[in-house]
Amino acid sequence: MKRRTFLKIAGCGVASSLVSSPLVRALADDAHAAPNREGQFFVFIHASGGWDVTLWADPRNEKAGLIAPASTANTDTAIIRRWVDAPLDDTARTFELVRPHGSNIVFGPGIGDLADLHDRLTVINGLAMNTVSHPDGTMFSATGRHLVGGRVPASSIDTLVANELGKEQTFPVVSVQFPSSYVGDNLDRRVVPLTVGNVSTLSRTLTRSGLYESEGERDEVTALLSKEAADIAGRSEYPDAMQGMSVQLEGLRTMLGAKLQDIFSVQGLQRAQPQFNYRARFATGTAINSAFAIEAMKRNVVRCVSFSQGGFDTHNQNYRTQAQVQQELFDTLAVLVRTLDQTPHPTLTGRKLADTTHILVISDFCRTPQINTGLGRDHYPNNSALVISPRFRGNTVFGMSDKEQLLPKRAKRFADGDRAIAPPDVLATLLASIGVNPRKYMRDGEVVPELLHA
Repeated sequence: MKRRTFLKIAGCGVASSLVSSPLVRALADDAHAAPNREGQFFVFIHASGGWDVTLWADPRNEKAGLIAPASTANTDTAIIRRWVDAPLDDTARTFELVRPHGSNIVFGPGIGDLADLHDRLTVINGLAMNTVSHPDGTMFSATGRHLVGGRVPASSIDTLVANELGKEQTFPVVSVQFPSSYVGDNLDRRVVPLTVGNVSTLSRTLTRSGLYESEGERDEVTALLSKEAADIAGRSEYPDAMQGMSVQLEGLRTMLGAKLQDIFSVQGLQRAQPQFNYRARFATGTAINSAFAIEAMKRNVVRCVSFSQGGFDTHNQNYRTQAQVQQELFDTLAVLVRTLDQTPHPTLTGRKLADTTHILVISDFCRTPQINTGLGRDHYPNNSALVISPRFRGNTVFGMSDKEQLLPKRAKRFADGDRAIAPPDVLATLLASIGVNPRKYMRDGEVVPELLHA
């Protein structure tokens, strides 16, 4: 995109305020935009049910107002490795805040091994959700828009990213129970998310019948059809359909030639990526999905991998399970990041996957400050989010809730006034970080330069 074109697009409303950002100015220049978009991969994770942010991102270890903190009286602390007793009252102890050496972020004990990678983490607290409905909160976090009469009004972030960077990929989006959505007229049909219940479904889908022809003969037929479609597209006045067919046929050759059905099975993934904990109580899905992300990215057959991890909807016995669910999720994330650090990039010589992989972790909302009669915590319109990305500032926390964790506090002056940060702002910032003008897709949300490297 030329600088003049970019400024024309961004010349009105909120988008015009972005032009002063050094990052956005850089993205408007061809010399900077090309490397910014090359070889990027994305992992989107939904912590399904609404997590308790007081145990990881926005820790609360004292009684203040309505807050009933985690304590030895209500929490199974034996399984939480980062739990260190701290004074609370005469009958119970709470936890010490987790602040690794050199960290600007204070964590709760649920953070697990991910605390050791604090210099890579961007934590956003005090997210204004304006809802306590699971479907609405989930879609607000994933799309930046609230439901309209139960209808999803916008595409999810994985679809938007794929539309910009993944149309030529074999799998633009693989969505494993993530709240993916495809809405709008400005999207390519190729980026409709491939939604599956688990990665084993994908493996079974890739199995090809052995009847009638040998493997070599089938491959020759596929190659011939692909070339024919490309030739017709070259002579057609409207070539898009035939070009799309050619791309699909080439993708079929990639899928079958690489024997992806074997490596994408549960057993194949466990053999290929044995470092993940596949035996954890809650993390089995996350571990398999993370292993799939690594294998699919290093083969360059996917652009976005999106998945959900359940276990966070703790209306009963909140502290008995929440910290464990969080610890297993964040432990798996730590293994994922370290594996990305070690895995060569499939197309950029001398680079690692971590250099171009962006991870966003969201949830429906957070849980109430007070404990209910079932020793659980209910829905609450505050939230946190986590980003691990080479474009975002690591070792950074942005935004906050008030002392009693009742309401998000004002984060900064936005174009529409002083207010708390909200999910559309996080999504808009992620899009801008990879060279995409958020106004192309999003009605709401502003880029937050404080979250990004200049």
